[in-house]
Amino acid sequence: MEAILEVNNVSKHFGGFTALNGVNLHVQRGERLGLIGPNGSGKTTMINCISGALINDSGDIRFDGRHIHTLPAYQRTKLGIARSFQIPRPFGSMTVLENLLVPFAYVGGADGPKERREAMDILERMGLAAKAEVSSKQLSQVELRKMELARAMAAKPQLLISDEAMAGLAGAEIDEVLQILFDLNAMGITIIMIEHIMQAVMKFSQRVV
Repeated sequence: MEAILEVNNVSKHFGGFTALNGVNLHVQRGERLGLIGPNGSGKTTMINCISGALINDSGDIRFDGRHIHTLPAYQRTKLGIARSFQIPRPFGSMTVLENLLVPFAYVGGADGPKERREAMDILERMGLAAKAEVSSKQLSQVELRKMELARAMAAKPQLLISDEAMAGLAGAEIDEVLQILFDLNAMGITIIMIEHIMQAVMKFSQRVV
């Protein structure tokens, strides 16, 4: 199989604290990878370096064969890397659809009829189409999690990094989000899952690191 993401000997320091020390990680195209570890083990720093929120101090990161470790986050997004965030931060004054159109404009520079149709398709896939015109303030916890994944999908990613998308959920809600991630992977999207719910990690992941 072909590697879509290659992290080679990556290190990141914050003053005298070493968050990452010579980390290596290769992810195959189409893979479902679970990334686990206790709080403070460097998981968030790693995905921040991959997504461009942070620039690693040393080492190399390649995406789809291209060196990306010096690129800003928005360029990495346009190349096909998207992430959901552990704590959803929707624009509370906007509807669900309007929230989703923000990343469309960020990536493609437009939010016309075509983008609105694509946004509605994503909301349908997430089970949120009926909430399109509802204020994001009115969403439940699981609906906020789904909207966070929807906003990541608006970037049309090849690689989706799911950062604790099931935090605060239980039972059937976890199963709902898991099924969405399975469906996205079936579409050909490579997924890195960061999650503390080990049952979900083991059910979803083809490989755990």
